[in-house]
Amino acid sequence: MISGTREWAVAEINCNIGCPHDCRYCYARVAALKKGLIDSGSDWSRTRIIEAEVESSRPLYGGQVMFPTAHDIVEDNLDEALQVVSRLLEAGNKVLIVSKPSRCCIKEICDRFSRQRSQILFRFTITSRNSDILSFWEPGAPAYQERLESLQQAFKSGFQTSVSIEPMLDLEDVQGMIGEIEPYVSHSIWIGKLNRIEERVQIFTPEVAAEVERIRHQQRDRNIIDLYEALNERPLVRWKESIKLVVGLPLATESGLDI
Repeated sequence: MISGTREWAVAEINCNIGCPHDCRYCYARVAALKKGLIDSGSDWSRTRIIEAEVESSRPLYGGQVMFPTAHDIVEDNLDEALQVVSRLLEAGNKVLIVSKPSRCCIKEICDRFSRQRSQILFRFTITSRNSDILSFWEPGAPAYQERLESLQQAFKSGFQTSVSIEPMLDLEDVQGMIGEIEPYVSHSIWIGKLNRIEERVQIFTPEVAAEVERIRHQQRDRNIIDLYEALNERPLVRWKESIKLVVGLPLATESGLDI
């Protein structure tokens, strides 16, 4: 089964271990713990550059390349991220840049690669408009307004734009949020569930337990089906495998199709 990032790309590139966003549901933190790259979950927010990945030359891959997948592009690693993107573009690749974006980083990327905009597709992760929900689940990430303004900036700069609402952190507002972001999206809006909650989320306080229960309730099959029926005719909306499995859509059969 083609799932996760492979729905979007044939190759995944990273240049960091760790991420200051410190999202509670982060799959990359769990993977880093299993691989022994960090000693504890609390180490994840203290980032370090992988110099070999920054300096590495890049081949022409056989499809869309995703950067980054296991961290984000932030001010502290922006120079290194620009170098990675530059090498990917110079090799002729189509690059999917995925981020919970900050205005300063997106402006720098847009300015730096304006002549290569046809090779870049931005995918901004925007999981909720609710500031309380975002500060709980994504405590170090930019606020909704900054992500929206970053999306607007990339769109107005002539870049291809898309949005990932995965994980949905506020299903009840998804339709309203899409109405606000849709005018600045040229490619697609992907929607997906919060996956593997038991594996990825440390449920150690009543507050966390209550938030997890809220998410589980919102993600019940009936609610997912209702959301699908409400949005499926919207031409920009696409569904991640977690929703395809609920509503009976065929799964991707090839990596990187991004459809």
